[in-house]
Formats: sequence, C-alpha cells, structure tokens
Amino acid sequence: MNKREFLKTSGVLMTAGMLSRLDADEQQSGTRSNWAGNYQYHAERLDVPQTVDDVQKIVRSRGKLKALGTRHSFNSIADTGGDQISLRNLNQMTLDAKSRTVTVGAGVTYGQLGPYLDAQGYALHNLASLPHISVAGARSTATHGSGVKNGNLSTAVSAMKIVTADGELVALSREKDGERFQGTVVDLGGLGVVTELTLDVQPRYDLRQVVYQDLSIAQLEHHLDEIFSGGYSVSLFTDWQNHRISEVWIKSRVDHDGSSALNPEFFGAKLATKKLHPIAGQSAENCTEQMGIPGPWYERLPHFRMNFTPSAGHELQTEYFVPRDKGYEAILAVEKLREQVTPHLFISELRTIAADSLWMSPCYKRPSMAIHFTWKPEWPAVKNVLPMIEEQLAPFDAKPHWAKVFTMPSSRLQSLYEKLPDYRELLKQYDPRGKFRNDYLSTNIFGS
Repeated sequence: MNKREFLKTSGVLMTAGMLSRLDADEQQSGTRSNWAGNYQYHAERLDVPQTVDDVQKIVRSRGKLKALGTRHSFNSIADTGGDQISLRNLNQMTLDAKSRTVTVGAGVTYGQLGPYLDAQGYALHNLASLPHISVAGARSTATHGSGVKNGNLSTAVSAMKIVTADGELVALSREKDGERFQGTVVDLGGLGVVTELTLDVQPRYDLRQVVYQDLSIAQLEHHLDEIFSGGYSVSLFTDWQNHRISEVWIKSRVDHDGSSALNPEFFGAKLATKKLHPIAGQSAENCTEQMGIPGPWYERLPHFRMNFTPSAGHELQTEYFVPRDKGYEAILAVEKLREQVTPHLFISELRTIAADSLWMSPCYKRPSMAIHFTWKPEWPAVKNVLPMIEEQLAPFDAKPHWAKVFTMPSSRLQSLYEKLPDYRELLKQYDPRGKFRNDYLSTNIFGS
C-alpha cells in the first residue's frame, strides 16, 4: 500500500472512530451533544439510514426533522423538537476527471475526501482549519478556510441532490438552476436533507507552511492586504494583548523551480524555530506540519491533523465577518475590549475570504475578513462579552458565522442579508409546512 492509499484509508478509519465514540456516548447517556460538548440536542431520536431510499422513507414518515452532520456547530442550528437524521453512511466518492468534478455522499468528511482526490491527482481549492467536518455540513453554513482569492468551501459546489419535505429527490445545479442555485447552496439546513454534492476540483498541488511570531498590529494599518496576500492561505492569531499578533501562519503553494529558503522575517515578525500550536502552551503535535516542509494540499491547508484532537477540544467558538477594506479598523474596535475578552479566550484568529454570490453567505458580494474567537467553555461570561463585541463591530455591518455562538438580535441579523426575502421564499416553496424549520430558523430567519 503506497502512502496516499494508506492516508486515504486512515482518514476513513479515523472518521469512523470519532463517530463510534459519539455513538458510545449516546448509548451511555441516552442523549446527543455537539462535538465540543457545549450544546445538548433536544431531538427525540436519531435515524441513520443506509441508502437514499431509506432517507426518502424517513422524511416521509417523520414530522419535524433536521439533518445532523459531524456536530461541529456550536448552537441550535441542527436541533429540533422532532427527530434528527445522520447521513454518515452515505459515503460514496466518485471523481469525474473529464468535468473536473467529484460527487460525494452527504456523509463524507474532508478528511476522507482529501486523500481520495490527491491519490488521483486532484484537489479542492480550499479547506477549513480542521478536516473532521463533513462536506455537506460545511456547505450548509458557508464554512470557509482562508485566502484573499479563495472563496468559502460552499463556492466549490456545482450540484446537489436533496430530499424535500414530501420525500421527493430533487436535483439542483449551477448550470441548470442559475441564480436560484445560489440561494440553495448555503441553506442553513432549511430546504431539506441533502444526500449528494458535486464539487469543482483542480489539479493537485503541494503547500509548505511556515509560522512567524510577534507581528505588531500596527503593521496592519498600511499593510493588511500585503500581509494576508503573503501566501495562498494566511492566518493571524492574537490574544488581543500588547497590540500584537502572536503567530502568523502562512501556507504557500510550492514552486518547484523556486528557492526553498525561508525568509527570517515577515513584516518584523520572526521565523519560528519550532512547531507551534495557535494556543500558547498546547502541544503542536495536533497541528499540521510546519517549518516549511512541503506536503500535499490536504495536509497543509487545515491547521489540525485528522487523527488528533482539533483546536482545544472543549471550547466555544464565535466568528464575525467584516469588509476586508475595513479590517484594520475592525481589529482596533475589538482590541478596545481586550480586558473583557482575554480572560475568557483561548485565542482569536484573523482570516480573509473572497467575495461570492451565494445568497446566505456572510461573504456575499463582499471580500471579507473574519474575526474568530475560540473561547474557554465559560458560556455565562462569554454571553456577556458577545454583545459588547457585536456593538463594537456594528459600524462594519459584521455578520456572525451561522454555526457559532452569537447574540445579535434577529432584526439586525436579517437587515444584513439583501437576498433574505428571496431565501425565505425558497424555504416556503421547498418546505411549505415547516418540516425542517426549527427554533433557530424561526428566530433568525423568520423572527421579528
């Protein structure tokens, strides 16, 4: 077995192992919670169909229903007072080299898909910071990754199949449905149960990742675009203290004809001499390879390795998207709250995402910078800090990540999405009786 085949198999086994642990927790407790353990689902049962026909039968026979992915959402977006359905067994992957697309079942994770594509000479344009999440789940919430020229993960979706409220299997595509398709991709789980997705792919590529330490935030005033353009994907980590970025992670595509030498400085930040975790004091063993060592795209674009605990484990997450051209001002606005934020924070990450045309994407028609907070599991304290952050970021029309914790009033949230009326009409058409509507959608999309 060659290395690529081994990694492909390892990705499948690790995903299965993680799901087995979650299943064991359910059997012991009789309840289900999300990955971080901060949210316990209220759904009465979990259906795990084997086939698309099974999915259709379940949808027809249930009242309220929500699809449950790999549980990396930190709020109630996947919850329901009825039943949940997991598509984990729909894990087929089929590459079409002629059309440069790959079609995957809704249970496939990026940790499975990456090695599969790479072994056949192909790649995705972007990945999130951890590969443990499912393609279908990431698509539904516009989960993103980083890169000034890279759209979020949902922008790769060119077609989907979805089981609607009446149990019918409907095929949607960018080519056939045009502008309407842009409203269905980031659907927040409201249109139905997605069973299959087709993604655009490109020839495989290698990346190298280097980390720099101690970048002054002052450098971002005049060099924000240059800094975020310093690699194919760039992340800045800060605890908001001392007006500094503690770590700069730069993932660059490897030019085989170029120099492999690493620059000792990056806008005054110093090249790290050892592997680092974004959170000070945590082992870098969990992180993807650094120190400029080249490797395949799927092993460098994420921050965390597939077979290790991602991020901090027990945590909360929040994220807000602001216009990239207002990024420095937004950073200063959050920095004013450092004394309120830092005591409850593991780390913050700053990333950029290209504009897109997906109706409910936070980056709709707007090149964006994302301000991410990985919080300690201290919800009462975090809940008090979030309104302060949202007030500071209000002048920048900051949009919260759909799958993370926020306290923004629904009226304010709805005012930020110009295509919201059209999206509501889609929900009413595909789900006229509200089978897939839950408290989350009722509050944030339909609430007043």
